[in-house]
Amino acid sequence: MTTLAGTLLLSRTDVAELLTLDDCITQVESAFRQHGLGETSPPKVLGMPSVDGGFHLKAAMLRVSAPYFAAKLNGNFFLNQQRFSMPNIQGLIVLCDAANGYPLAVMDSIEITILRTGAATAVAAKYLARPDSKVITVCGCGNQGRVQLRALSRVLALEQVYAFDVNEAQAAQFASACAQELGIAAEAVNDLKAAVLRSDVCVTCTPAKKHFVQKDYVRPGTFLAAVGADNADKQELEPQLLASSKVVADILEQCAEIGDLHHALEAGLMKQSEVHAELGEIVAGRKEGRSSEQEVTIFDSTGTALQDVAAAAIVYERATERECGRWFRF
Repeated sequence: MTTLAGTLLLSRTDVAELLTLDDCITQVESAFRQHGLGETSPPKVLGMPSVDGGFHLKAAMLRVSAPYFAAKLNGNFFLNQQRFSMPNIQGLIVLCDAANGYPLAVMDSIEITILRTGAATAVAAKYLARPDSKVITVCGCGNQGRVQLRALSRVLALEQVYAFDVNEAQAAQFASACAQELGIAAEAVNDLKAAVLRSDVCVTCTPAKKHFVQKDYVRPGTFLAAVGADNADKQELEPQLLASSKVVADILEQCAEIGDLHHALEAGLMKQSEVHAELGEIVAGRKEGRSSEQEVTIFDSTGTALQDVAAAAIVYERATERECGRWFRF
């Protein structure tokens, strides 16, 4: 790894050209495996609310081809698109050499955040969804909903998609686009309970602050990925649903503070010791994933910087190989 040229600056376009969803799935699974084997330091997160949104800073170290450290600063403002025609989530990743601290690259975070989040759900589904799962409900039909569906279609033979969103027109557009892109039957739905009851998989990726998927919506054998809750105010799943299911956290401490798990703990319906595992423990083979056809499994996905380091390292290494981006000396 050379540091003589300076720090590499990479735009969103650069990142999009250098990183694929399949790359992310492979590298994110490897990152979780390393964490499950105890080969990584605990990732860290810091959140701070602001008017109509907030910021979070996530940091971690990981060995890819070399030891890397990355810190991602994201601003989450979910009215940005309609108010200012700006992305709702935007920010930067600083990637450093973990052996000497040198700032290797500064890159836009949007594509990495979108892709690595979908990748984590795909990895979780490999271990927690029924292998014959064919029907999925996607709640939240924005960029993340699309990537979640693409990622899950890599690991499951999906045949039917139900799209649900508070914006019905957006759900209809989502269904049409997904059917065209993936060749999977898709339709927008208004009756969420009926859709989830017909589904093998349910993914929630919304900024909701009150749970909208209830325990009685979910039939035995369902796999749910709760993706939207990444601060203590957000919530998508009814706490009773978590308490009655096999819960797997991306990072247990983080989920207990800012994930859907947080609300089940706060309500006194669960203890942290009742969480089945972290995803890394399952990927590493230290704990089992799905153990029966009938159990309901939940992946509480708050997003960990381990995913960001894994993806950012790929981007940086490819950028140096292909001479992309712009070098800068701070």
